[in-house]
Amino acid sequence: MKVRVCFHDKCFDGASSAAIFSRFYRERINADAEFLYTGMTHKASQPFEDGTFDGDENAIVDFKYSSSPQLTWWFDHHQSAFLKPEDAEHFREDRSGKKFYDPSYKSCTKFLATIASQKFGFNAAPLAELVKWGDIIDGAQFSSPEMAVGLAEPATRIALVIEAAPDANMAPCLIPELATRSLADIERLPIVQKYLPGLLERHRRSIDIMRERMDSRDGVVYFDVTDLDLEGYNKFIPYYLYPDAMYSVGVSASPVRVKVSVGTNPWKEPPAGVNLASLCEKHGGGGHARVAAISLGPGDLVRARQVAKEIAAALRHH
Repeated sequence: MKVRVCFHDKCFDGASSAAIFSRFYRERINADAEFLYTGMTHKASQPFEDGTFDGDENAIVDFKYSSSPQLTWWFDHHQSAFLKPEDAEHFREDRSGKKFYDPSYKSCTKFLATIASQKFGFNAAPLAELVKWGDIIDGAQFSSPEMAVGLAEPATRIALVIEAAPDANMAPCLIPELATRSLADIERLPIVQKYLPGLLERHRRSIDIMRERMDSRDGVVYFDVTDLDLEGYNKFIPYYLYPDAMYSVGVSASPVRVKVSVGTNPWKEPPAGVNLASLCEKHGGGGHARVAAISLGPGDLVRARQVAKEIAAALRHH
């Protein structure tokens, strides 16, 4: 039995969700399953290419819905989970009992663990540490900006490696480990240690770079690092440097996309009625009410900067 698991790539919550799904599936559905992992990236074009769903069963975790008849399992918690209205309708009409959605959850990791436990009798207790940190990291529930940026905990260091290591197979390699080992043990793995020291140094340098690049006005921090290899920057740096800011709007680039990231300071209560996912959906993006993003093609830098400045201006008026 071959099970293809598509997960949100370069994301601790995505990898952790895939780990929990794999352990749940092996323990409660089929002990002999062979898992194959595909990292999915939000981009301007259709994310699901032909041939993506090549397993005997196919799952998506922590990523947008697909109406493909080959899709067997789906778990997601993003407000912007559906690429088009027809996908949302397709989900509502599904009677498989294997597709689940709840945007009230701060992490897909906790959502998946909860559903697997309640509906399929899965024992998630051995993965309590992973569930806890998936919720802290994806839900931005750190006790302080210093904790979020300091990267002193194994979970935050593993998250750094998953998000920023220049190895496309990093998350697929770590997912089986996340399903069975402690986070402290995973941090010590050679594949993690190969990249961790260099990434920690890059992280420290990025704080200085962003301090130089950031423009903080009227409660909004704006920055553009599209000329640097910084797409995997720590999203809490703006609030570490400017704790009084309410929002951040950043533009970054990689070979496959230009990304506009929009976030809310997790340590402040935002004004009522501001929904960043809805704001980004107007430009083809999405996410959550307090953190969202827009992915444009690699040649759309001018438009990305224009959109980012429009969003920053709109947030400054709130």
